[in-house]
Amino acid sequence: MRETQSEGESNNNNNNNNNGSATQQPPQALLERLKDYGQEDAFALWDELSADERSFLVKDIESLDLPRIDRIIRCSLQSHSLPAAAIEPVPESSVSTMEERTLEERERWWKMGLKAISDGKLAVLLLSGGQGTRLGSSDPKGCFNIGLPSGKSLFQLQAERILCVQRLAAQSTNEGSAGSVQIHWYIMTSPFTDDATRRFFESHRFFGLEPDQVTFFQQGTIPCVSKDGRLIMETSYRVAKAPDGNGGVYSALKSSRLLEDMATRGIKYVDCYGVDNALVRVADPTFLGYFIDKGVASAAKVVRKAYPQEKVGVFVRRGKGGPLTVVEYSELDSSLASAINQQTGRLRFCWSNVCLHMFSLDFLNQVANGLEKDSIYHLAEKKIPSIHGHTMGLKLEQFIFDAFPYAPSTALFEVLREEEFAPVKNANGSNYDTPDSARLLVLRLHSRWVVAAGGFLTHSVPLYATGVEVSPLCSFAGENLEAICRGRTFHAPCEITF
Repeated sequence: MRETQSEGESNNNNNNNNNGSATQQPPQALLERLKDYGQEDAFALWDELSADERSFLVKDIESLDLPRIDRIIRCSLQSHSLPAAAIEPVPESSVSTMEERTLEERERWWKMGLKAISDGKLAVLLLSGGQGTRLGSSDPKGCFNIGLPSGKSLFQLQAERILCVQRLAAQSTNEGSAGSVQIHWYIMTSPFTDDATRRFFESHRFFGLEPDQVTFFQQGTIPCVSKDGRLIMETSYRVAKAPDGNGGVYSALKSSRLLEDMATRGIKYVDCYGVDNALVRVADPTFLGYFIDKGVASAAKVVRKAYPQEKVGVFVRRGKGGPLTVVEYSELDSSLASAINQQTGRLRFCWSNVCLHMFSLDFLNQVANGLEKDSIYHLAEKKIPSIHGHTMGLKLEQFIFDAFPYAPSTALFEVLREEEFAPVKNANGSNYDTPDSARLLVLRLHSRWVVAAGGFLTHSVPLYATGVEVSPLCSFAGENLEAICRGRTFHAPCEITF
């Protein structure tokens, strides 16, 4: 039963609270823990805080895993000061190039991939923690409509590609009904995009997928620190934090027990990609078949670097006979970036990382444990909002490609950028990677599909500025279009559906 207070008692309590606010000290045990890690400055402005602000600060500090954060800060600062091992080009034997791939291999891999999908062995993992800030939108990037004739968002294009592959896999095993095959879709959001992403999927009825085949989970955040490793305070009662990078997916999968969830579902392979690619072939059967055929722990689709100074990360071998990994363009000095392989005529470091990866579930477990044990994050010097205005500090991030050094074997699979890579990163009006440039890449590719299937195009603006869109529900990669297109004329721009 709830007890009521007399008015006099209530006033006395209020007076006591207010007096306590002036004299109350920070919780001693918490202060001692902060001192253990040299972070007691977090309580520096305690005397100026209201009771509510003090309570918020205590909860904020208590929510931090201080031993883990201390380990990450120390290991990352220490690693940053060490010289990196020398890099070598990726051995030719690790790459399946376009010119070496035979039609027979492609067909075999396609069938192998569809078989594994129909057996329920593939999951799809989407990295979708970013907001469309550079696109001029505060919505999750996946909600973005790049201006295709259909008006579909990136999320819808990807969901419909999953539906298409499910149907192809069901047909390949003569089970007929597309509902007999289901690909589970794990979607990593961030604290900034989680609610909006869930609402977007619910309001669009999951784009035709079953709601229970989609699982949302959040990446973590990590405090921002000064160059000497001290916590930066965003306000006098809140620690400045930032998302832990797309490589936070590994610890997030582990802490949310989703690696166990995958194992329970019988999943063996995980196709992982970033949301901001309008041409991504989600759950690509050919890539999956290649991965299974090679028997490797990890694989990545790569495109050839367009020119030496292109701002893309490239795959390299780290150290003599070491593992494959990715170096950012800023880490590759210009003489290495321009070096030519005399035998192939290609750049020596030519295989660009475009965030299209395949991992075995066993390997994902190894990576989650290995990254946690090593606790090395990349340090990005950024302006951090703080009580002193914007101050220069360090954001700690892990990247998706941090997994590769842990792989006993990695295979690279070359794809054509005009078929599989249409990044959507910058607002229209920028020089590259805009919604307009991505839309044109989609329309041009689909126009080629239609013509190859015996269709004709008419257009009232130059064809280089327009084209047709083929619904992912009709075709995944240009297959099965003859019945829809042969002998028919389409006026660009338009969407071709069933």
